[in-house]
Amino acid sequence: MTKFKRKPEAHDRANRLRFHNVKEQHLSVGDVADRLLRFVAEDPRASYHFAIGTDCQVHPNHTKFITGLVLHRLGRGAWACYRPYVLGRELDSIREKLALETSLSQEMAAHLEEHRVVSRMEELLLPHVYQGAELRTFIDIDAGTEPCLNPTALYVQEMIARVETIGSYVPRVKPEAYCASSYANRYTKRPAKFVM
Repeated sequence: MTKFKRKPEAHDRANRLRFHNVKEQHLSVGDVADRLLRFVAEDPRASYHFAIGTDCQVHPNHTKFITGLVLHRLGRGAWACYRPYVLGRELDSIREKLALETSLSQEMAAHLEEHRVVSRMEELLLPHVYQGAELRTFIDIDAGTEPCLNPTALYVQEMIARVETIGSYVPRVKPEAYCASSYANRYTKRPAKFVM
């Protein structure tokens, strides 16, 4: 039987992923997986919404992206963190911004899949499904559907189709896409200290 090893560049890329929240800094993907699972284990009879969403802000000479992860225990709190990514140029194209935001959210879902985060949360909740335990997963797209209010509306269907290709996450747009349009958005405002 042939054993497949992960390519070194993929391992290096995963090691460069660092997450932050109001209490902790420089968390790895493994740390984030542990925090999410611990949060679910605290109350495995609850109903949860898990969302990944990315927003960006254009600053002089760079564009700052923030990918947020929010695990919401409905009616009883949440655990959240975010990952910054800085592109060394100003993005002008709305379509390019949305495409990169969506790609970063999909990439995050793939990193979490390596740790089986969603399936492990499901395993914790499954014995309690008849007591109300539930898990719904979303990728939030920072776009609206009203053409007269939001120029992103032109690209909404394209981004929804991209998210639907990964299957395990339901795409959400504004105003429901709070992970991107609210949580991630708040961390995009300050310019990056350095540009990659």
